[in-house]
Amino acid sequence: MTDEQKWTSPGALAHPTTPAVPPIAPGGDPPSAGQSTGAANGPDYGYGTGMHSGWTPPPKPGLIPLRPLDLGTILGAAFRVLRRNPKPTFGAALLIQGGVYLLLILVVAGVGFGALSRIDSSGAKNADQITAGATGLVVVASIIPGLLSVIATAVLQGIIVLEVSRGAVGEKLTFRSLWKRARGRIGALIGWAALLILAATVVVGIIIAIIVFLAANLGTGGVIAAVLIGIFAFFGLIVLFVWLGTKLALVPSVLMIERMGIRGSIARSWSLTEGYFWRTFGISALVTVIVFVVSQVVSLPLNFIAPIAGGLIDPQGQKGGGAIVLVAVLSVLVVMIAVVFQSITSVVQSATTALIYLDLRIRKEGLDLELVRYVEAKQRGHASVVDPLLHGAPAAGVPTHGESPWA
Repeated sequence: MTDEQKWTSPGALAHPTTPAVPPIAPGGDPPSAGQSTGAANGPDYGYGTGMHSGWTPPPKPGLIPLRPLDLGTILGAAFRVLRRNPKPTFGAALLIQGGVYLLLILVVAGVGFGALSRIDSSGAKNADQITAGATGLVVVASIIPGLLSVIATAVLQGIIVLEVSRGAVGEKLTFRSLWKRARGRIGALIGWAALLILAATVVVGIIIAIIVFLAANLGTGGVIAAVLIGIFAFFGLIVLFVWLGTKLALVPSVLMIERMGIRGSIARSWSLTEGYFWRTFGISALVTVIVFVVSQVVSLPLNFIAPIAGGLIDPQGQKGGGAIVLVAVLSVLVVMIAVVFQSITSVVQSATTALIYLDLRIRKEGLDLELVRYVEAKQRGHASVVDPLLHGAPAAGVPTHGESPWA
């Protein structure tokens, strides 16, 4: 039995003027633009004619290999993000975190100086009221940089998520390009961060209100009940935080990459982590522990040397000019180290979450096959291919006449 009529793919039928993209040979790289397909003698993928035996790992066009990711690959790629494209990753993180720290110091120091001056100039009669008001003012002033820090962290997380997703297909973008792609989604990220803060504040506030009410109105029994509720609430909130934090860990990635709304992103993250809860939690927790341990190891010598140096310069504890200068220098060093490691931590943790997101889509949706086709089509010069990272997008490699959603 022979087949006299050659079979063509549905994509080729839909776009007869566009050359079909040949499949990738086992162990081979995608053919480059203009490369012969060897129609007369069989497919030719750059290795001659005919089929090739043997297996090699899938291609690695950029940050990660296009296959399900193991723990070592995720850990290595999360730290490699810093080295692969440092300006829009570590540079942006350093600028954002440094700005937040500087603003916090300036605001708190300025308000604190004003509050202390007011306390010193107050009379003995109203000193307690002025002290309480000044303390409250300092607390309120410190909240403002904290809120700005949440916004800055959300912006940075969005940039890192996009960097990882584009790095997976071999693209290395500038900060301006990443910001252009992130524009329009930053508001959703900030809204998601604000929603988390609001939910946590409401839950903790309700528990505190219940504890205070029981302790203040029900005597000894109320105090005992308040203590028990406080203990159970503490451990219960930890469990709830770990569970919800893991189930919703992929929301920022969905917001930025798939460009869904907050409600759809919550459902999507919940669905992707189904069956992979402990894997998601374990990898995230391990990266957090690694970064924390490294930061402690680096900062430990400074914390150990500081009191010794202070004792050598000012052994009598007179707080002279040399001691003041030393304290100022050490304080600046501590802040600089904190900013650097906070920047590294934010980049690595955001990259880890994005890598977990890609890994789960590869495992559950076969995203790696679509990414391979996408890379192959881009290498062959097909400019208008649909980005396979978008959920529900047509298979990459089938050219479309519409505008790319990333344009």
